[in-house]
Amino acid sequence: MRPLILASRSPRRRILLRQIGLKFRVIPSQTSEILTSSQSPAENAKRIAVDKAFDVAGRLRKGIVIGADTLVVIDHHVLGKPVSKEDAKRMLKILSGREHSVFTGFGLVDVETRRHVEGVEETKVRFRKLDESEIRSYVESGSPMDKAGSYGIQDDYGAVFVEKINGCFYNVVGFPLARFYSALQHFIAHLESNDKHKK
Repeated sequence: MRPLILASRSPRRRILLRQIGLKFRVIPSQTSEILTSSQSPAENAKRIAVDKAFDVAGRLRKGIVIGADTLVVIDHHVLGKPVSKEDAKRMLKILSGREHSVFTGFGLVDVETRRHVEGVEETKVRFRKLDESEIRSYVESGSPMDKAGSYGIQDDYGAVFVEKINGCFYNVVGFPLARFYSALQHFIAHLESNDKHKK
């Protein structure tokens, strides 16, 4: 069994991967998350996730590296991680009372063969109308500051902002578990099959 490496600092992703019984170590990617206007949000999320995985794979001799990237999109505009408290408030005001999309791309890279697979999931999320005091209190808690779109659906406050979701809940937390797990199982089976043919 090849060791697993998560190329992400995200504590949410660590929790989700442990939730499905995976054992792994964390080596954060140093790749810049650069968006390309010629690509859709889904394509950008996949590309960045794969780039992160290859970045870490280049420093290793063995294993499967897991890369991921989450984008929050509304009106064709990507809301990244806030750069300040004012920026977080601005994003939450944009999301208030409206529907947006959350895209999480993932990439799996086998260090030895450089083979890789990728996938992406989209979940639609609708916020209820938020008042100024709620937004202010949430931002002051500090919780939105490391999250795309300035909210976490798993947070105390973030949980009550969300009125409805259509799609994978875990995708909004930061990792589409069902799609990722299936992709990982198929990828491992494919690699093991190739290993047997070499012997």
